[in-house]
Amino acid sequence: MKVLLVNGSPKKQGCTYTALCEVAKALNKNGIETEIFHTGVNPVAGCKACGACAKTGLCKTNDAVNEFIEKAKAADGFIFGSPVYFASATGTIISFMDRLFYTNFRANFKGKPAAAVVSCRRAGATATFDQLNKYFTISQMPVVSSQYWNMVHGQNPDDVKEDLEGLQIMRTLGNNMAWLLKCIEAGRAAGVEFPKGEPRVSTNFIR
Repeated sequence: MKVLLVNGSPKKQGCTYTALCEVAKALNKNGIETEIFHTGVNPVAGCKACGACAKTGLCKTNDAVNEFIEKAKAADGFIFGSPVYFASATGTIISFMDRLFYTNFRANFKGKPAAAVVSCRRAGATATFDQLNKYFTISQMPVVSSQYWNMVHGQNPDDVKEDLEGLQIMRTLGNNMAWLLKCIEAGRAAGVEFPKGEPRVSTNFIR
């Protein structure tokens, strides 16, 4: 089993990375393979709503999003991390996730556990945490929780390493993710499959 962890910070090895590494360590101890995917520092375009992905399963804009889609096909769980920018997630991770979850590849996320991880200096973490979780709950993905909201605090990685509660939250998250993945695997072996959905009904509020 494998979990992909997404670092949505422009800093490849900053505070968000430090938090994700702590989650990865816990997953590895439970026998789960991990990979940290960095969205990078190059601009990530927002979704153009062109609809091309409905035909190909890939975004027409060929960048880190398509690279991740290919990797994600073999993944069993996902963790998306972001630092806080003005009480919100980074523009990069939002553009990345908007396009990722809009492609018809979203169907392959169904039933796969996910979680969000947030790092901040002082405040804005809960708003960012809520923002990221909405992608999972609209995609039929079980949301993995910890003993507190998944956040760490610090101005730099050394500060984060001093946030003992935050690091413990990350380890608990990793352990809980591993447990759920193993439960899903055991259920599948026993013949318990993800529920088949009804034909989609879409409504609007215009008479």
